[in-house]
Amino acid sequence: MTDNDGQKEYSEAAENAGTKPAEPRVSKPYIMPDDPEETPSEALVKEAAEAKDKMLRTLAEMENLRKRTQREVADARAYGIAGFARDILEIADNLQRALDAVPAEARAGADAGLTALIEGVELTERSLHRSLEKNGVKKFDPMGEKFDPNLHQAMYEVPDNSVAPGTVVQVIQTGYMIGERMLRPAMVGVSKNEPKPAA
Repeated sequence: MTDNDGQKEYSEAAENAGTKPAEPRVSKPYIMPDDPEETPSEALVKEAAEAKDKMLRTLAEMENLRKRTQREVADARAYGIAGFARDILEIADNLQRALDAVPAEARAGADAGLTALIEGVELTERSLHRSLEKNGVKKFDPMGEKFDPNLHQAMYEVPDNSVAPGTVVQVIQTGYMIGERMLRPAMVGVSKNEPKPAA
């Protein structure tokens, strides 16, 4: 009798009995757990360590937020008046132009009325600059300094062999800083060396 005949007989016997043939049983292999089960005290220690880590991270984030907020408040206090200060600089420029418009000879021989007017304009200009400085706006005059494109705006070049090339030899308009930032660059004339004529 072959294996097929035996299987056929078994199937027929199972059909006659009204039951299905039983499927072979496969046992699942035992898998070793990676970590042994934690004891309650180990679980508490782990939970406490995680809570401490979260707390330290939260404290660090809060400290960073506090420092960032302090910086932003200081910047807002220092630079919040920048737009207003730029507008006021036009007034300072006009006062300076008014003083520059009076020649030295006219000042020397001026009558009492003109002298009082000049002194009043000078007093107003000084008072304006004091108020600007009190609010962190400082005037700078770069005459004789090396040209710095971060602080100066070159308007033209002046042939001048008496100084090094790139030196500020004329100041058309003074510059202003607010804190560490540029409010307005100084408009300047910069020296350039002229080639010496061939002999």
